[in-house]
Parts: sequence; C-alpha cells; structure tokens
Amino acid sequence: MTNKTTSRWSAVSIVAGNNSCEAAHALKGQRFLSTEAPRLPLAGCKAAQTCRCVYRKYADRRAGPRRAEEQGSIRRSPSGGSERRAGRGRRSTDA
Repeated sequence: MTNKTTSRWSAVSIVAGNNSCEAAHALKGQRFLSTEAPRLPLAGCKAAQTCRCVYRKYADRRAGPRRAEEQGSIRRSPSGGSERRAGRGRRSTDA
C-alpha cells in the first residue's frame, strides 16, 4: 500500500553536513526518487558516527520545467507555427 501523502515522484537530495565526507560532496545537487535514495550515512562516509548529512525533500524529482515552453508564462501553440485556422477554409463555400 502506498503512502497517500507523498507522490510516487517525490524526491530527495543529500545536504552535506559540517565536516562531511567526499562521498556526500560527490552527490551534491543530485536528486533521487525517495524510494531509491542512498541511506545515510553513505557507504563511503569516513565519519559515520558523527555524520550530519540530511535529506532535503522535494515534491518532484525534476529540478525545473520539463519543456522549453513551460519556462515562460505564455504558452505557444503545439506546432510552434502560426495559427492557420483563422483564415479562409479550403472549401469553395467557406467565407
């Protein structure tokens, strides 16, 4: 049974703590699906007993908009061209 409060695409990143190891710095800025994230302390951690690394939670694994047209506030037509339906139709009876 899945948890209803989290999305199946919820993600985490590792925030390196004070005096963190190289393993934590190597994963900086990388997002993992919550169910696939490495356990803390990391396997290569030199200071596992005093590790201060934590997870930062995100609602989605993506860091930004997926498509170029989602970056702006104005949405373009799917074809990217001009709107052709505004003019006269193909039939002789079209006005």
